[in-house]
Amino acid sequence: MTVADFERRIDPYRPELLAHCYRMLGSVHDAEDLVQETCLRAWRARDTYDESRSSLRTWLYRIATNACLTALESRSRRPLPSGLVAESDPRRPFVHGGEVTWLQPLPDALLGPVDPQTVTVDRASLRLAFVAALQHLSARQRAVLILREVLDFSAAEAAGILSTTTASVNSSLQRARARLRETEVRPDQVDEPSEAEQRAWVDKYMRAFENADVEGLKRLLTDDVRMEMPPMVNWFTGRENYGVFMDWVFAKNGHDWRFRPLGANAQPGFAAYNRGPDGAFELHTLQVFTVTTKGISRNTVFRDADVFASFHLPSHLTR
Repeated sequence: MTVADFERRIDPYRPELLAHCYRMLGSVHDAEDLVQETCLRAWRARDTYDESRSSLRTWLYRIATNACLTALESRSRRPLPSGLVAESDPRRPFVHGGEVTWLQPLPDALLGPVDPQTVTVDRASLRLAFVAALQHLSARQRAVLILREVLDFSAAEAAGILSTTTASVNSSLQRARARLRETEVRPDQVDEPSEAEQRAWVDKYMRAFENADVEGLKRLLTDDVRMEMPPMVNWFTGRENYGVFMDWVFAKNGHDWRFRPLGANAQPGFAAYNRGPDGAFELHTLQVFTVTTKGISRNTVFRDADVFASFHLPSHLTR
C-alpha cells in the first residue's frame, strides 16, 4: 500500500479523530498534533492491522486514544475559571491566572462542513461546558466516558481500545458519571434552538453591543447567565452582574466596535474589535455563546494569542 492509498483510507476519519483528541486534551494545537501522531503511528503499524479483528475506525481510535493518554501524562488539565476558583464580584479588578493552561475553543472550520447524511462528529459533546467538565476527570475516566457515551463503543470495544478488561471499563465509567454529576453538565443537557435561531440571538447581541445598549444586552440573557474570561480567573453569574460588567466595558473601551461572526465548539460566537487610539479596529476578544430557548446562558470570552491564531483572526480590521 502506498502512502497516498493509506491517506485516502484514513482521511474520512480525520475530523472525528480531531474532535476526539480535542475532548481528551482541551487544546486545539495538541489535538492537531495528536491526529498527526495517530496517522504516523498507524502508517508504521499498517502491517499489523487485521480487518477481521476490528474495523479501521476502531483501530484508529485505539491508536489515537492511547496517544492522548500518553500525552496527558505530562500535561495538566485545562479548566475554565468557573472550574478553578469561586465566583467573583464583577466590580472587582481582574486577576490573571498566571501559569494556568486554559481550555481552548475549537474552530468549527477544522471539522469541515456539516453534512446531515454523513456527519460523524457528535457536536453536542464539543460544547465548551461539556469539554470543561471532562477536565475534572482523570485521563482514563475521560477516555472511558468519551468512548462509551460520546462515541457509543460497547464496553468490550472500549476495553479492547484501552487494553484492559470490561469490568475495569464499567468501573471507570461509573466513577466518571458520578464525577460529572457533581459538575451538573451532560452533553445533551442544553435545550438548544435551531442553529439559525442561535445565530439570530447572537446577531441581536452584536447589534446591542455595537450600540452600547446594556439594557438590550440584558434582555437577551437568561437569569442565571454565566460569563468567564480566561486568562483572567474572574467569573460571575446573573443578568444584573452581567450588566454591571458591560457598563464597565463601555466606560473603559468606548462605544466603537466591529465584529466578525464565527463558530466554535458547534456554538455561535464572534471576534470583537475595538477602535484603538490610532483609529484602527484592534482585535480585542473572541466570544463563544451557549444559546438556549430562553436566551443566552453562557458567554466565554477569550483573550489569548494562541486562540486568535487558531481561528486565523486578523489583528486589525479596516473600515
